[in-house]
Amino acid sequence: MPRVSSIKQIYIMSTSTRESVSLVLGSGGARGLAHIGIIEWLNDHGYRIASISGASMGALVGGIYAAGELDAYKGWVCSLGRTDVLRFLDFAFSGEGLLKGDRIMDTLREMVGECAIENLPINFTAVATDIERQREVWITEGPLFDAVRASIAVPGVFTPYEYQGMTLVDGGLLNPVPIAPTFRDFTDLTIAVNLNAKASRSKRTDPPPTPRKSEPDRGYQARIRQFLDAIGENLMSSGDQRLGVFELTTRSFETMQNAIAATKISGYRPDVLIDVPRDSSAAHEFHRARELIDLGYSLAESAMGAGRN
Repeated sequence: MPRVSSIKQIYIMSTSTRESVSLVLGSGGARGLAHIGIIEWLNDHGYRIASISGASMGALVGGIYAAGELDAYKGWVCSLGRTDVLRFLDFAFSGEGLLKGDRIMDTLREMVGECAIENLPINFTAVATDIERQREVWITEGPLFDAVRASIAVPGVFTPYEYQGMTLVDGGLLNPVPIAPTFRDFTDLTIAVNLNAKASRSKRTDPPPTPRKSEPDRGYQARIRQFLDAIGENLMSSGDQRLGVFELTTRSFETMQNAIAATKISGYRPDVLIDVPRDSSAAHEFHRARELIDLGYSLAESAMGAGRN
């Protein structure tokens, strides 16, 4: 097996003749699964992603792609149903946030393997927010999933992440479409993905939940499963018009992101902008992975065709 440095050299040599891309992946919860479809379209059409800058879900998807394990992540996330998602929620029971995030991070580390950002074959930047100093932080070295965990710490949802003496929260708080880190790149194109774009005119319908296979659960295991399923139906039901704390927090955060994203994009125009409508999914709808991935692929097709003509 070649060493990591040799792999990186082979990668650069084998792709040097393809059109290179700096890819900016924005924040937006489950809508970030559209990033997978966009990456797949770029790869299918001969583009070489040489650099990735990501905030929140953009950092998660971009980091996993840079580590070479996006197919594994796609297969896993597409297998999740409504209540499967809830099984990864580890409640913090503190005033800093609803969830600790350790369970999902442990799952991703097991799936991808821990690696240092500086050893990845693709330049990668995770954007987070230093909440005490009120400034943007670009993480370009160190353990990949430390950077991802910091970047996804949505205030009120995930607890802040202590990293190198800083208290970090979601990068989308200050920069939901982090184009600026790509200014140092020497690539042919900068392509940015905005997950907080104008709402689409067509009203979507939420697909019915996939029925679960019956399992021989007994005793307390069956009761725990029934309890989690009940929470899932209450939390994720699209028919309930009332806003709970979780929904109110995420919608408030998204409202702020919409305004900031518009300002950032107008100030730092990429070569191509791929807009994902903000009503294409709610922040927590990870059970709609296949639909959102297909949406990303389709939007990339449309934007790249229009953007290159």
